[in-house]
Amino acid sequence: MGKENCTTVTEFILLGFLDVPELRVFLVLVFLVIYGVTVLGNLGMIGLIQVSPRLHTPMYFFLSHLSFVDFCYSTIIVPKMLANLLKEDKAISFLECVVQFYLFCICGVTEIILLAVMAYDRFVAICNPLLYKLTMSRSVCVELMSCCYLCGTVCSLIHLCLALKIPSYRSNVINHFFCDLPPLLSIACSDVTLNQLVLYIVATFNELVTSVIILTSYLFILITILRMRSAEGRSKAFSTCASHLTTIVVLQGTILFIYCWPHSGSSSVDSDKVATVFYTVVIPMLNPLIYSLRNKDVKEALRKAVNSKVFF
Repeated sequence: MGKENCTTVTEFILLGFLDVPELRVFLVLVFLVIYGVTVLGNLGMIGLIQVSPRLHTPMYFFLSHLSFVDFCYSTIIVPKMLANLLKEDKAISFLECVVQFYLFCICGVTEIILLAVMAYDRFVAICNPLLYKLTMSRSVCVELMSCCYLCGTVCSLIHLCLALKIPSYRSNVINHFFCDLPPLLSIACSDVTLNQLVLYIVATFNELVTSVIILTSYLFILITILRMRSAEGRSKAFSTCASHLTTIVVLQGTILFIYCWPHSGSSSVDSDKVATVFYTVVIPMLNPLIYSLRNKDVKEALRKAVNSKVFF
């Protein structure tokens, strides 16, 4: 690519879903409903955990932060995506693009690590119940949660600093619905091998470490559950863990597909969009539903909150 085709950019154009213009109204309605449910579900979950004394436990402390991260996830992506679907001008300034990617990356890495922390919490609660309150004290929970946010911030800063060193681009058109790193690197003029290598290493490292923690925790959990004499105890433990595992499998699988699996071509771009929509838009909506519908404590706390009109 000759240097005459490379220019510095002050704004990008997000193509989004231009390949299906006839579905624009339908997509707007669908994403608007999903975003509404996401906001109500996650903020409702946070509020319910705050006002319900029976939910003031480490598990729900982490769940409230998961809801917060999911709310941020969706708010970073969906409003801009909806705006681009409704208007012809799909431009986003360079600064907006950088901020969007940075915040999105923080939420992504934080959620991956948080799910591993939640798996460890379930391991301690089920396998070592007598030491649970001591092991997962308030200070320990705060420290673990702080580490999640810190890791997310550090990983994001690494990617951001490398991305800001890209001097020019051969186009300002990003074939995506938000400023993610892979489509941004695909239009760079300079050599971005280091960026791609760091992205692959960081994503793979995070996936491997968290997967090992999760799989090890649930292996011991499964062994402990099978040894339980109480059928009710086994059912409750399986119910709690099943909701967590559902979230983990879906999120980890889509992230592995996008960031750790080599693929190229226009068909891969479309598949990336679908997968990205799933884990940035759909999963944040499903998480509070999964944890509330499969959790008796949450349903009971919600019933008491509604009956006492605590939210009103």
